[in-house]
Order: sequence, then C-alpha cells, then structure tokens
Amino acid sequence: MKKKNENKNINLHCDLSSSAGLSDVCLLKMAAEQQNEMKIPQMEENKENSIDGSLGLEILQIIKDSQQQHGLRHGDYQRYRGYCSRRLRRLRKTLGFKMGNRHKFTGKKVTVELLSDNRHLLLVLMEAERAWSYAMQLKQEANTEPRKRFHLLARLRKAAKHGEQLEKLCESPRVDAKTKLEAQAYTAYLNGMVQFELQEWKSAMEAFNKCKTIYEKLASAFTEEQAVLYHQRVEEISPNIRYCAYNIGDQNAINDLMQMRLSAGGGGGMMAEKLEALITQTRAKQAAVMSEVEWRGRTVPVKIDKARIFLLGLADNEAAIIQADNEETKERLYESLLAECRDTIQAVREELRTDVKQRERAAEGADSGKVSNLQYLHSYLTYIKLWTVVRRNESMAHALQAKLKEPQTDENKRGPRPQDLIRLYDIILQSLAELSSLQGLEEDHTFQKEVALKTLVYKAYRCFYIAQSYVLVKKWSEALVLYERVLKYTREVQSKAKSFNNSLKDLPDVQELIAEVSAEKYSLQAAPLSDRLDHFRLDPTLLSKQPNLVQFPPDFQPIPCKPLFFDLALNHVAFPPLDDKVEQKGKGGITGYFRGFFGFGS
Repeated sequence: MKKKNENKNINLHCDLSSSAGLSDVCLLKMAAEQQNEMKIPQMEENKENSIDGSLGLEILQIIKDSQQQHGLRHGDYQRYRGYCSRRLRRLRKTLGFKMGNRHKFTGKKVTVELLSDNRHLLLVLMEAERAWSYAMQLKQEANTEPRKRFHLLARLRKAAKHGEQLEKLCESPRVDAKTKLEAQAYTAYLNGMVQFELQEWKSAMEAFNKCKTIYEKLASAFTEEQAVLYHQRVEEISPNIRYCAYNIGDQNAINDLMQMRLSAGGGGGMMAEKLEALITQTRAKQAAVMSEVEWRGRTVPVKIDKARIFLLGLADNEAAIIQADNEETKERLYESLLAECRDTIQAVREELRTDVKQRERAAEGADSGKVSNLQYLHSYLTYIKLWTVVRRNESMAHALQAKLKEPQTDENKRGPRPQDLIRLYDIILQSLAELSSLQGLEEDHTFQKEVALKTLVYKAYRCFYIAQSYVLVKKWSEALVLYERVLKYTREVQSKAKSFNNSLKDLPDVQELIAEVSAEKYSLQAAPLSDRLDHFRLDPTLLSKQPNLVQFPPDFQPIPCKPLFFDLALNHVAFPPLDDKVEQKGKGGITGYFRGFFGFGS
C-alpha cells in the first residue's frame, strides 16, 4: 500500500510538471531523484542507539553527505531545499508526527518528553537545514533583487532558532556527549551566520570561534580518518573569522585571506568562491578612501567604485602570482586577474558611452593632443590587461621550454613542440602592438621606445623557435638564416637597452638566448655532414693547383689468391676386376624360389 501511494505521488508530480511545460527528460530525472531518495540507507534516518541506551546523531556527517548528494556540489541551494522538504515529510510520516490533518494545520514541536528516537533529532536538524538552504538561495538572488535580503535574514533567524531547539533537545541526559557537542557547534555556526549578515562583526566572530573550538576538540578526540570532516569544517569557518577580524580593526586579516586563497590551489569550488567574495568585500571597504591613481607622471581621479576595488587589489594579486608554487595555481590567478580587469574596463567603457559631455571633451582633447581623465584611466586599465596577457603567456612559454628540454619517454603521447611556443609569442607581439596604440600615449616617446625594445626581445625568441621548427624537418639553410636574424635582433636590443635602466628587468635574458643560438649554429653547420659521411666531396676553392691529397678510396690491384684443386683424373682411372672376390650363390630349387620371394632367403 505504501509503495502504491509513493508511485501515485510520483505520477501526480509528473502530471503537474507536464502542465508546467517541462520536457520528458526532466520528468524522468525528477522521478528518479525521488525514487533514489526513498532508497537512502536507514543508517542515517534510523541510527541504532548506543549500547548504553543513549541517543546519538552524526550531525555534521549527515549534513555534509546530504549537501554533496543533493545540489550543493554545484551550488544549487534550491534543489537542496526541495530535498530537505521531502525528507521532512517522510520523517513525519514514519514517526507519526502529524501536523494536523488535511483540513486544519496544528503546530507541533518536538519536546524532551517525546524524545524516544534519534529521528526526532533528525527532524529538527532537517528543519534548520531547509531554512538555511532557502536563505543561501535568497543570498544568490539578492545580487540582482536587493529586497530579498530582508527575507534572507528572516530565514537565517529561523534556521538559528531551529538550531537552538536542537541544542536544547540534546541537553537531555538520554543524548550522548558527542551529539551534544556537535549540536552546540552547529548552533554557534548558524548564529554566527546571522550576525555576519547583520554585520555585527564582534558577535559573529565570537560565535565562529566557539564553533571552531568545538570542532577542533572533536577532531583531537578521534582518529585521523574521523577527524578529516571536522578539519574541513574548521577550514570553511576560518575565512569568515579573518574577515570579521579585519572589520573589527585587524589590518593583517586581508593578508591572511590572500594566503588562504593561495592555499586553495587550482581546485576552485565553493571554498575558492567564498574567499574571492570575502576579499572583494574587504577591498570595497578599503576603496572608500582611494580617490586617485598616478601613472606615467599623470594623476587621474578614480570615481568608479569597480575601478577603485580593482586598482586597490592589483598589488596583492601580483604578489599572489609571484608566491604561487606551481604553474596551475599561477595560471588560475592570472585568469582571475584578467577577468576582473575586463569587467573593470567594461565599467569604464560604459561610463564613457553614457557621459555625452565627456565625449565632447575627448573630441576637444584629441585636437589639443591630451585625452580626458576618464579616457586616460581606460588606457591605464587596458595597459594592465595587455601586460598581464604578456606575462601570462611568458609564464606558459617558460613551462613549455622546460618540457621541451626533458627527454620524451612515451612515444605515443604528443609532447610539446616549437610550434606551440611560436603561437604564444605571436599573442605576446599582438598585445605589444596594441600597447603602442593606446590613446594618450602616442606622444610619450619614452613609452613607445620601451614597447619597441620589448617587441625586439620577443621577436628574437619567436624567430628562434621558428628556426627550431625548421631544424626538426631538416631544413638546415632556412634555420641558419633564422639564427642569424635572432642574433641581429639581440644586437639591436643590447645597443638600445643602454639608455634604459629598468626596461629589461621583467624581460627574458637575451644573453642566454645568444649563447644558445651560437651553440645551435655550430651544431647546425655540422648536421649536413652526418648525412654524407660515406662520400667525399672535393671543394676546389679550398685547394691549391697541386693538392697533396691521397686518392681515397684507392684503385683495385691484382693480388695472388689461394689455388683451388679439382679432381679430374678420377674419370680416366681403370679399376681392377673383383669377380673372384664376390661369393657365388648356389641354386636352391623351388624352395629357394619361395624363400626369396617371401624374403626368407639369406
């Protein structure tokens, strides 16, 4: 009967979804999810009590498993909220904990007197999780609809209220000590989230510290395998604690957040997104005191908040890239910086489009040779973006160069080739060409000379790897000409770099390139000889009229050979008769005939 009702509910849900216009695939997926939820192991909903009769509940384990399996792995809080609602309905039905009937709702709470099964504790836990997941869903939507923030705070307070109810229930002597501690930590976390959203930094920090302390004590009381979950929870809470400390007055907290982002590595996920959001919020507070920026001797006012936040965090981002310990983390930080820079440039570009007076000033400034402050800020941000692209591709080129020098072990696997490096240097040269055409810098001769010098350096490296690609296909003459072109570029760089003190500090060392090209040239000149070692070619230009050379290979001369003997006399030799030596056979008659016929004769 129960199974029939479940199928009826699933069919009813599918019919309603069909009326809403969902596809058949979505209907099957939703029905399969509900059927899978019905197969949840009873070890979560109906954990056996301890040996001494006390009640126990793995609060953090149940929360994490449910969140990972039902949407939070992808940040889908709405799906997780639906799961919590369905699980609450099943728990109430299993426990007979009805909230009235179909005609009238009657509120009913779990009390200590009713606490006879650990599923009563699970019921309150799921109510808190449902309210929390709804609050997190509203937090995502509040970015575009600010009015939803009021509903968000209401749902967070509701979740904290359910958490306090769970903690009171766990104070019963029937509940074991571990469950009591986990309930206290869970309630402290929810209270901290409420105070965090209300920007009550001191109260939020106290709540988070209490939660962190409890989980650390629990981690120290169990084995390493069981303590992993508690340590993960502590790592999730730590960024919130440091952010609260910064808002209270700890100026070093932003550095701690940057270190946490570095330790997150290239994995990304919810932890990395949370750190990015906290760092952005911290910079937004610092950006309130930033009003101008100086670049190439000109001070420009910065009135756009997004530009202030980006410029304020630029030095921190560059320092984080330098401190990155592997290429994957460094590339992720470069991509994050470029994405933030593009968004900032877009905000400034929109400001340029909407300001009609600014366009008129720009037109007047173009006639006078000086661009407006907003246009100059746009050029500065574009310079940061293009130079970041150059540094990112140079970092990728260094990684590929190291792989090129390593011996290739697997022949079936495609390794790096010089053509890959040529593409990277093409992008670098394209970015440098765009740098030279930035508005407001056309008359800056020092800047133009610096860009030209950097262009020569990267042209030399690009030409070097083009020559390497020709060497692979055994085009020796073309490669030799390209090596000469590389040396020409490097000589120009050395002659022009004398007038610049700091222009080459961020560029590759051309001395290493010169040494490498010289070695490659000598090996390249010797490479064609390996193909004709068995053939001597006489070069008349290197010889006098009577060259003193030995003819090689020498001419053939006759030499005495070992004689061959043939026995020709045997055919003319007459051998003596041997008739008297042969035994004469007698006649045996008919008996001898039969013996000879059947093989019995001697």
